Amino acid sequence: MKRFIFIGQILKETTMIKHFKQLATAMACLTVMAVTPSQAQDVKVGALYPFSGGLALLGDESFRGVEMAVEERNTSGGINGKKITLLKADAVDANQAVGEARRLTSVENVSAIFGSYASGVSSAATQVTELAGVPYFELGAVADTITGRGFKYLFRSNATAKSFADRSIESIVKVIAPNLKIDPKALKIAIIYEDGPYGTLVGGFQKEEAKRLGLNVVETQAYSAKSVDLSSLVLRLKGSGADVVLQTSYQNDTLLFFRQSASAGFKPKAVIGAGGGYSLQETAQALGTSIEGIFNVDFPQVTMKEDGAPGLKNFVAAYQKRYGVQPRSGHSLVNYVGAKAFLDVMVEAKSTDKDKIRSAVLSYKKPVGSSAAGWGFQFGENGQNQLASSNLMQWQGGKLLTVFPESVATAKPIAAK
Repeated sequence: MKRFIFIGQILKETTMIKHFKQLATAMACLTVMAVTPSQAQDVKVGALYPFSGGLALLGDESFRGVEMAVEERNTSGGINGKKITLLKADAVDANQAVGEARRLTSVENVSAIFGSYASGVSSAATQVTELAGVPYFELGAVADTITGRGFKYLFRSNATAKSFADRSIESIVKVIAPNLKIDPKALKIAIIYEDGPYGTLVGGFQKEEAKRLGLNVVETQAYSAKSVDLSSLVLRLKGSGADVVLQTSYQNDTLLFFRQSASAGFKPKAVIGAGGGYSLQETAQALGTSIEGIFNVDFPQVTMKEDGAPGLKNFVAAYQKRYGVQPRSGHSLVNYVGAKAFLDVMVEAKSTDKDKIRSAVLSYKKPVGSSAAGWGFQFGENGQNQLASSNLMQWQGGKLLTVFPESVATAKPIAAK
C-alpha cells in the first residue's frame, strides 16, 4: 500500500514539473517577445551638443544638420535596413560632456556618437568614447588637438582651427589690404580671442601665420567668453591704433565686444571673426546696421555658388520645410554634410564593429566639390578629413555672403560702415 502511495506522489510531482517546464517555456517566449519589438532592431546613435547655456544656439543649429541627415537616411532605408534612433545629450561644458558620453556609451549602448560643435565639449567626450571603443564622429569642433591625440575611433569631417587662422590672415593680404589700397605690412593688426581651446588655437595660429608673413601685430589678448565687461580690452585696442581686429568668439562675447566698442568710439577699418558668434543670424539681428561690412572666416555658408556644392539648394529647401526658417548659420549645413558621409560609412561597414567602421572611414573618398558644402572626403590615419576648408564671408544687407575665394564667391567685398 505504501508503495502505491509513493508511486502516486512521484506521478504527481512529475506532472507538476511538466507543468512548470511548460510555464517556464511560455514565460521565456513572452520575454523574447518583449525585448524584440521593431525598436530593438534600431541602430542607436548619440547626438552630443550644448543644447542649453551660452553655446545653445549654435549647438542646436549644428544638431539640426544631423537630425536632417538621419531623417533623410531613414526615409531611404536606414542603415542596411535598420532604422536609426537619434538620442540627444546636452553637454554645456567638459564635465557634462563626460557624464553624457558615459551615459550614451554604457547605459544607452549607442553604436556611435555625433557631435559636438564646441572644442572643449568634444575634447572631453572623446576621451570617454575612445576608452569605451565607441566611434565618435566630430562634425564641427575646430581645435586641431582633437585629432592630434592618437585616438583610433575618433573621426572629424570639418576643417580645423589652423584652416580658420590661415584663411583669416590670407584674407588680410588678398582682400582687406587691396580694398583699402594699403600695403598689408602697413596695417596694424590686433588678435583677440576667447581663452578656451577654440579661441586659443585659432589665435595662436593667427599669430604664427602673421609673423611668418611679416605682418604688424600690435596687440594680442585672450579673455573669458563668460566676461561681462570687455571695456578695458577695447580701450587697449583703441590705444594701439589697430586697423584690423581678428576676433575668435562665441555669440555673447561677440555682442559685448561690438557694443562696448561703439560706446568707446573704437571703429577699426576691418573686423574679421572666426566663426562662432559671427556666423549667426541672431547676432546680425541683435547688432543691426553695425554688423554691415563685418567679415567672418567660417565653414561654408548657404550663400555660396552651387556649382561646386551640389545639393546646396535642396538642403536649404528641406531645412526651411523642416524648421520653418532659413538656416541660421553654416553649422547646420556642414553637420548635415558630415553626418551624411559618416552614415554612408556605417552602411559600407555593414557592421557596428568599431574596427570595421574605422576601416570604412579610412577607405571613404569623395572629390572636392562633391558635397553640398563643397568639401571632399579623404581621411588621414588620425581621423581628420583632409579635404575640408573654410571661406571668407561678409555681412551685407543682413546676409552673410561669401566673398573669398572667388571660386565660391557670390558677392564682392564692401567697406564697413
